[in-house]
Amino acid sequence: MWFDECVFYQIYPLGYCGAERENDFGACRHRLNKIEEHIGELKELGIGAVFFNPLFESERHGYDTVDFYTIDRRLGDNADFKRLVQKLHAAGIRVVLDGVFNHTGRKFGPFQEVLKEREKTDRRFWFYVNFYDNDRYGDGLSYADWEGHDELVKLRLEDASLQTYLLDAVRFWIREFDIDGLRLDVSYLLPPWFLELLRKTVDAEKPEFFLMGEVIHLQNFVQNVRPDRLNSITNYEGFRSMLSAFNSRNLFEIEYSINRLFADLPWALCPRKNLFSFVDNHDVERAATALKEPKNLHNLYTLLFTMPGIPCVYYGSEKGVLGDKSDLDYKLRPCVDDLGHGTCETLPAHIRKLAAIRKNSKALAYGSYKKATLASTDFSFFRECGEEKLLIALNIAEHACVVRAGEGMGEDLLSGKRIALGEIALAPFSACVLRVL
Repeated sequence: MWFDECVFYQIYPLGYCGAERENDFGACRHRLNKIEEHIGELKELGIGAVFFNPLFESERHGYDTVDFYTIDRRLGDNADFKRLVQKLHAAGIRVVLDGVFNHTGRKFGPFQEVLKEREKTDRRFWFYVNFYDNDRYGDGLSYADWEGHDELVKLRLEDASLQTYLLDAVRFWIREFDIDGLRLDVSYLLPPWFLELLRKTVDAEKPEFFLMGEVIHLQNFVQNVRPDRLNSITNYEGFRSMLSAFNSRNLFEIEYSINRLFADLPWALCPRKNLFSFVDNHDVERAATALKEPKNLHNLYTLLFTMPGIPCVYYGSEKGVLGDKSDLDYKLRPCVDDLGHGTCETLPAHIRKLAAIRKNSKALAYGSYKKATLASTDFSFFRECGEEKLLIALNIAEHACVVRAGEGMGEDLLSGKRIALGEIALAPFSACVLRVL
């Protein structure tokens, strides 16, 4: 489907547009034009879909939703966002939103109703409320929250009227804004039956609607990647393994992870299933900060784009922008005006090449995975679909190496050179993507 074949770009709108950290619920600020101004750059980079972190009305960071039907006034209004989606679609770029269905902010209208009317309102069944307790806010009640964060009120999804409310909101997003998919925040806490309800709802509204779940640890959640639930889940295992392998100069680690997940073997967790892959995002250190050897940034993205999965680039990281988790993660989510030139001027051009290669390759979108060669600092593997066969080889060391991956010839899609598979000479910190001839 379309999401298997395209490159995603992640934007955290409240950060990208320079919104205030706290919502004062005052006048509307029209800032979404900051995203509109960069649509041309996204198209040039080869982006096929934009994934937006929360942009509905919230108290602070977006995951404390106040209104599921209104764009956060720090960003603009519904008309602004509708226009943005239309312009992205006109550029051939699809739009995926962050769906936060596990919890809301304390100022969410129905929760405020419970605080005021207590047992008199049926909205009390939307939450896990204990009227015989108290909380630190002095509400005269207590409630379940998300992982100890009492500013995030957990929703009781078993309630039928709440289900109707949330699914109606999703229908509204599709009908009003024409969105193409949802990333489900903390989907590991959403029950399978809710995923199935959501799947039926979006399928009835829009064919090939993309549903992707946030999963921190794969465990048994990969079972939800199936036609009646999710199309994909986040590949945090691959993210951690990539950075750890590069930083420890131990490519055995990432090969083990890829093999465990994607090889055509009886015990593999998800062969021929594309997990949502990344090297950084709004919750973790920027790749340029986390990577010990900056010269390996090209290799890191080469692996991201060629291993099984759906590659996603976090805004600014295509330039090698730095960012750590200090200051409550706000350094990970700067305004686009403050990104600067980054640490790697050649990285955008490299990513453009990788995106073009992936767009034209069924082997990278749907193909099998098979290891060819493996050492601590060099690694090669095959991706194959039908008559198309690719060999990807990487050298993450400061010294040159030779990879011998079989007989025949290949054309390097990065450099255009013809190379013998049995004598692949890799310069320090380099890679090749060979179409086997």
